[in-house]
Amino acid sequence: MARVAARLSANGEQSSHPVDEVLPLPKLALYGFQHVLAFYAGAVIVPILVGSALGLSPEQLVYLINADLFTCGIASIIQAWGIGRIGARLPIVQGVTFTAVSPMIAIGLGAGGGTAALLVIYGAVITAGVATFAFAWMPARVFRVVMRVFPPVVTGTVITILGIVLLPVALKDVVGGAPLVGDGGDPKQLAYAAGTMLFVLVMMRLGRPFVSSIAVLLGLVGGTLVAFVLGDAKFAAVGQSDWIGVTTPFHFGAPRFEWLPILLMLIVMLITMVETTGDTYAVGEIVGKDIDSETVARALRADGAATAIGGLLNSFPYVAFAENVGLVRVTKVKSRFVVVAAGVIMIILGLLPKAAAIVAAIPPGVLGGAATVMFGMVALAGIQTLGKVDLKEEKNALIVGVALAFALFPATVPAFFDKHMSVDLASLLNSGVTLGATAAIVMNLLFNGLGMGDPHAAPHTAPDAAPEIVLPAQADAPVALAAATTADGTGKAKAADAPDTADGAATPAG
Repeated sequence: MARVAARLSANGEQSSHPVDEVLPLPKLALYGFQHVLAFYAGAVIVPILVGSALGLSPEQLVYLINADLFTCGIASIIQAWGIGRIGARLPIVQGVTFTAVSPMIAIGLGAGGGTAALLVIYGAVITAGVATFAFAWMPARVFRVVMRVFPPVVTGTVITILGIVLLPVALKDVVGGAPLVGDGGDPKQLAYAAGTMLFVLVMMRLGRPFVSSIAVLLGLVGGTLVAFVLGDAKFAAVGQSDWIGVTTPFHFGAPRFEWLPILLMLIVMLITMVETTGDTYAVGEIVGKDIDSETVARALRADGAATAIGGLLNSFPYVAFAENVGLVRVTKVKSRFVVVAAGVIMIILGLLPKAAAIVAAIPPGVLGGAATVMFGMVALAGIQTLGKVDLKEEKNALIVGVALAFALFPATVPAFFDKHMSVDLASLLNSGVTLGATAAIVMNLLFNGLGMGDPHAAPHTAPDAAPEIVLPAQADAPVALAAATTADGTGKAKAADAPDTADGAATPAG
């Protein structure tokens, strides 16, 4: 059995599974399956929405779902395991981005729908993936300049927005799914959600450490079993599914490359880069690992590679999945090899439609109850990142407040975009993540400009250097304490000159 190496994360919580620990195979499989269950509904909803909008047949829709799961597995392994300088080597699960749904539907409908529309979408997806991959290989100095656009006030706001925007998705499942929301929902599904949530919280609070770490998995399994006994979990689709479904490149035909769809997909990838950047810093905070520009660049390279592979294998653009960021925080299982195991399970599910159908039988109320807990934790991760920002400074407070308002606008007045914008523009802007992230970036540039250095990088000191307190020159930047120890185990704090930057000192490691 792998040796348990306890450590404290950046937020002071103890973990028995550090990020680079290889757990015993049974634990890897169990924790990995929990990640798959947590992300499954969010992963398959994108091909379902796009395929349904384009008028695909049920068989074609099943193929899209299998291709999505198969590619999700490959993408997650690349991100968590790492290949050379590709992949963040963090417990980050990759999934199809929700940001791309509306643009892809607009592209597909503009191309006439059906499988012919998929070919135009895949041409744009492949091009955007290659462009993202190339962007993340820019020289380190140039990339650091770009990363100054994303100081903690921006990444913290984006992570918080992700959690807030995802919560309504979970709450719709709580009442039985989006179609039932207008009718007030299904009280039985609400009861399943409440029971699942209560069970998860009790297991996390009272269970042994191992039980607490799989509380979400136990809640999903237990809730589904109760629903099955009461006749609300249907497994009829399992018998109708094939045993094997192999994903092959260009299954629907050769991709078509058209400039407007490519432009739309490039804009989508810009937004997903902000999401992945925020999620990478959030996971780094949770696992207690310093995140610098090179780590973010490796994460974005994995995004670009996965997106290009997705276009080849009949899938869509990929991004770090915020749902699973919340799961890492809830379970405190921080080993990246758990995500590698999840990737292997996803690949298997992508090859076995019957197995995927079993997972798909989880009732929406059960899924919504567990997801509500996880999405709330995503928002909390963003709030913790914002805790490093001097929010007493009015301009930082304005950035956060106004960005949150922009993020809530599409959910509050969805008809505005359809009535007053073209189809292409509405498909791009009718997203809380898009508007909120854009508002945060633009306002930060207006108020704070571009800081010097990497706003998130941990300070570096010589091995025998004494601890130092870095005092930023500007009053609105946070003060960071770089903790180090001298060779004899003692140290004295000393003040040092800091660069004149709006971003201030870097975040200390946990």
